[in-house]
Amino acid sequence: MDGFLLLALLAAVALAGYLIVALLKPEWFS
Repeated sequence: MDGFLLLALLAAVALAGYLIVALLKPEWFS
């Protein structure tokens, strides 16, 4: 179960970072 929680936490952090970059640097995704 701990492994699943760690994976979920990593996914949440990665998604949050992606969204922040997409908001701040939309030209990177053009």
